[in-house]
Amino acid sequence: MPLGTQGELVISTLTKRAIPFVRYRTGDITALNAEACPCGRTTVRMARVKGRTDDMLIIKGVNVYPCEVESALLAIGDLEPHYQLVVDRTATLASLEVRVEPSAALLARAGKAVLEEGGPVAQAIRREVSERLRAAIGLGVEVTLVPPRTLPRSEGKAVRVIDSPASQP
Repeated sequence: MPLGTQGELVISTLTKRAIPFVRYRTGDITALNAEACPCGRTTVRMARVKGRTDDMLIIKGVNVYPCEVESALLAIGDLEPHYQLVVDRTATLASLEVRVEPSAALLARAGKAVLEEGGPVAQAIRREVSERLRAAIGLGVEVTLVPPRTLPRSEGKAVRVIDSPASQP
C-alpha cells in the first residue's frame, strides 16, 4: 500500500531472533507519512489514529468512524455531548440519522422553539450540524433534534450506534 493511504496498523517483530515473525493487528486505522518533519526528523511517521476497524460503518460507500462524528459534534457549542447514530439498512443504500440534544444554554435562549420541527432555530441547528458532518465525514446525514435527556446514558461504554439489519429478500 502506498504511503499516505489509510489502513490498519500492523506491528511486526523484526529484531528479536528468538521470536518468530509475527504480525500483531492493532485494529487502529491510520496512515504513514514519509515527508520530512519541520523538526528535522526524517524517519517515517504515523498519522493520528483516525478510528478502529471494529467501529467503522459503511454508509453509501463511505467509511464512517463514530469518533469523527463525535469530534465534529463536540465542536458545536449549542449541543450536549450526547448523540446517537442510527443506521437504516432497509433501502438499497444505507442511510445515517444523527440524533442530538440541544444544550441547556440554547434551551434557555430559545426555549421550546429549538425542538419545533419547522422552526427557524431548529432548522439552523440542523443545518449547522449537517454542514459540519458533511465536512468531517464527507456524507450527508439526517439530523434529528431530540428533547433533553432522551438519549441513553450509561455508566460504562455508551451505546452510540443503532444499526438496523438489512431487509430480507
